[in-house]
Order: sequence, then structure tokens, then C-alpha cells
Amino acid sequence: MPPLVVMGAKIGCSMAVPPAPSGSLIVPPMNKVMGCNQPAANIMDNVVGKNIAPFPLCQAKANPTVIAATAAALGTPTPAACVPLFPAPWSPGASQTMIANQPALHAGCTLNCAYGGTVTIAYAGQATIQVS
Repeated sequence: MPPLVVMGAKIGCSMAVPPAPSGSLIVPPMNKVMGCNQPAANIMDNVVGKNIAPFPLCQAKANPTVIAATAAALGTPTPAACVPLFPAPWSPGASQTMIANQPALHAGCTLNCAYGGTVTIAYAGQATIQVS
């Protein structure tokens, strides 16, 4: 069973520059479930600006800011500001553990950006509570 994800979990994107985990998941206490004294996350905690801050730079060729920066550099691939777009929630989520009527978020979940990046969880924010 993977660990439950809580506030402060370390996340990273495959298209971020650098690709190493560089962000923290923000989980407001409105889910009303705590894990190791931190708010616990569910699969719907995927909102840019509320739960996930943009990563520093993006190198995804489908990202409009990367397209513009590459065009300005006369075709030289150029990373640009990250403005992620998540059309779907984290997947797959816990099959048996629910938080605020949604599957709990666990360390094995991923989040796909519309521009081609995949956000993964490098550290769940705690290692004591496991979910299924």
C-alpha cells in the first residue's frame, strides 16, 4: 500500500527544467481529514494556483509559452515559464480510501498536463499512513 499524500508533499514534472522535484503540494484543510497533523489530499487537489504552483520553467513543445520563446529564438528550443493545464484529476487514486467523497491521493498517483508533462509525487509528506 502506498503512503497517503498530505500538505507539503514534494512533486515534480517530467517537462520542468530542472526535472527534479521542485514543488510542494498545497492542501487546504477544507477536505476535513488530517494525516500526521497535515491536511490529507484527494485526487481533485489538482488546481493550478490553489494546490499546485507553476514549476519554474517548462520545456514541453506543446506549451504556448515554449512555442513563443522558441520562435523568438529563431527555432532554437527554449524553455519558458510554466503555465500548467490539468484537464483531469490525479490518477488512479486510492480504490478503498475516500477523502471528501473522492479517492484519496497516494504516492503512486500521477497528474498529466495538457502540454505533455507528467507530475509525480517524490515524497508524500509523511510515511506513516498507508492507503488502499
